[in-house]
Amino acid sequence: MSIINNAYDKLLTINIYPDTIHTEAKDLSQDFGIEIDDICKDIYEACKGWGTSNKRLIKTMTSLDSEKRHKVSLRYKEMYEKDLKELMKKEVGNSHYGQALKYLSLSPASADCSMIRKACDGLGTNELVLYPIICGRSNKDMDLLKLTFYKMYTKDLGSYVRSELSGNISKLATSCLQGAEAEFDNDYHTIEQAIEDAKEFYKAGQGRWFTTDGKNLFKLLAESPPKYLKMINDAYADKYGYTLFKALEKNLGGIAEDAALFTIGMKLKPYETVAKLIKKACAGLGTNELLLTCCLIRYFDILPQVNTAHIELFNKSIRDRVNHETSGNYNRVLVGILDQVVPEA
Repeated sequence: MSIINNAYDKLLTINIYPDTIHTEAKDLSQDFGIEIDDICKDIYEACKGWGTSNKRLIKTMTSLDSEKRHKVSLRYKEMYEKDLKELMKKEVGNSHYGQALKYLSLSPASADCSMIRKACDGLGTNELVLYPIICGRSNKDMDLLKLTFYKMYTKDLGSYVRSELSGNISKLATSCLQGAEAEFDNDYHTIEQAIEDAKEFYKAGQGRWFTTDGKNLFKLLAESPPKYLKMINDAYADKYGYTLFKALEKNLGGIAEDAALFTIGMKLKPYETVAKLIKKACAGLGTNELLLTCCLIRYFDILPQVNTAHIELFNKSIRDRVNHETSGNYNRVLVGILDQVVPEA
């Protein structure tokens, strides 16, 4: 059965970070083991002396799953008294290839935080890179993301993001950053309540004479668990003749519309939503390499499901798209990531 035709009926939004990462983040007594030490030695050997062995470095860095990335990022500094991200910056620079290796040198949550800083660097905010990191996240992931951001930069993530955004997208980000998605409760999340909330959704958007009441609309999106949001969607469609997705398209515009659709998509159709984001990174004239890199690294642990959705939607694999859009060492890094989770047929 099609992965994208199944309505997402989970009680909570999916975690992007695997359970091992949430466990490791709380474990202060890390047991790295011989395998992690050997990986660190491989990285050291690839970078020592004159010139970098790119082939060896790519092979080693793209062999790391999420848990190993977390452990290697800590262990390398213990062994060689050098930060692995800074080593990548020194050895391979700030090219698209270098950027990808820098993110691979960090734990998943730390990589997301580094992506946030990159999106907010310089004049203007790269909202297309920023909102997928913030929107549609599980409570568990959001808690770890906020904690990691503070540890890395001694800044509150909510305040930092709000200082970079304005208007409806700022209101949406603020709601998502609360990490306050409710657990599904059969006694509260009833069909009758869904009908009432569908009316409130309409009043906040299509039912207003002038501007959309973004604050209330986004609060409902962010706090409703997937199973209940689907119930609201069904009630809305029954009463008003179109889905919440279509309602958001009617009520919003620009980047706020994209971010809101992404948020509801990650709750109801997460794999299809990520597949569409990857396509968006490659749409039009030129590739958005930063967005493409962020997608493949952030969604590493769900790439098998995303690839299936991508094939069903676009009749091509993520690998086909990557090979068409990229080249050189940058291509080798992205293909190396895919080799781990979506081996070539």
